[in-house]
Amino acid sequence: MPKENHLKGQSSPYLLQHLYNPVDWYPWGEEALNRARTENKPLLVSIGYSACHWCHVM
Repeated sequence: MPKENHLKGQSSPYLLQHLYNPVDWYPWGEEALNRARTENKPLLVSIGYSACHWCHVM
């Protein structure tokens, strides 16, 4: 099983779907922004792969 990333402890079910993805995801905030600045890397923003509750259910 892949390691957990920085989404552990988030309450959003959409963010938690990415918890064990191989990408080292961060929730939006200063920690993510500071890492991007420090490493001089762009941010990749994901809105998740479930658009809404009903799309997910159907």
